[in-house]
This record gives sequence, C-alpha cells and structure tokens, in this order.
Amino acid sequence: MEGRPVSLSRVEMSHLLLPHEANALGTVHGGNIMRLVDEAGAVAAVRHAKRHCVTAEIDSMSFLAPARVGDLVILKASVNFVGTTSIESGVRVETEHLLTGRRTHISSAYIVYVALGGDGKPCHVPPLIPETDEDRRRMAEAAIRREHRRRRAGGR
Repeated sequence: MEGRPVSLSRVEMSHLLLPHEANALGTVHGGNIMRLVDEAGAVAAVRHAKRHCVTAEIDSMSFLAPARVGDLVILKASVNFVGTTSIESGVRVETEHLLTGRRTHISSAYIVYVALGGDGKPCHVPPLIPETDEDRRRMAEAAIRREHRRRRAGGR
C-alpha cells in the first residue's frame, strides 16, 4: 500500500460560538469543544485513510482557557501516526476574539480512530509519510503515546 504525506490530512476548521452552546457564565460547555475536536480529528483521519473512521480513544484533554460566546473557535488537525488499522490525529484548539483578532490556545488533544472497510470492520490504512522535521517529531511522540496506550490496555 502506497504511503500518504502528512500534508494530505491537514485540516483547519472554524466555528462561531453562540449562546445556545454556553453556560450561565457565558463560557462554552467543554463538551461542545470536545465534539468539534472529534470532528476535526476525524476529518484528518478520513483524508488520510480515504475510508470512514470511527473514534476509538481520546487521550487526555485539558482546557487552558475558556471559550466565550462570540469567539471564533479554530481547530487545526493532522495525522500524527498510523498503525495497521488505526490513525492518531492531533488537534490544536484556539479561540479568536473577532473584534481584536487576539488568538488564545485553549486546548490540544490526541484522538485515535479506526478505519473501516465496506463491511464495517477495521481495515488497513496507508503508511504515513512525514514531510518536515515537525512531522517527524510528532510521529515519534505519537509512537510513544501508542506504546503507553498499549500498556494501559494490557498489551493488546
């Protein structure tokens, strides 16, 4: 199977945060941000695999700053690592205050997806081809996270 470059998977998505997504303090519910993170990560995985992908695991995700109603949330995602049937996407989340242009990094996450074949079962995915030193660094760090996930799961 021919490999695919990291650049093929890169995606940037944005979403205007509206009042129905917020709590009484005017900050957006973390679950809404998590949904957007999952969507951006999945788009990156599907772009790489050219197959439907389902979420298998979300590594830890913490919030560094709140997202507020009226902010634009920007999600940048790309594939970091590819296994036999699994794909790890990394997602960086920023908010932009539209009146000032000020951007704030509010969260980052790593999500593992499994590619599915036409029969709905896991299928092989193409290897990942890193193109930059940054891609190679992210791939090496993802390999370490993958090993940690395997150990937590009992070596499967």
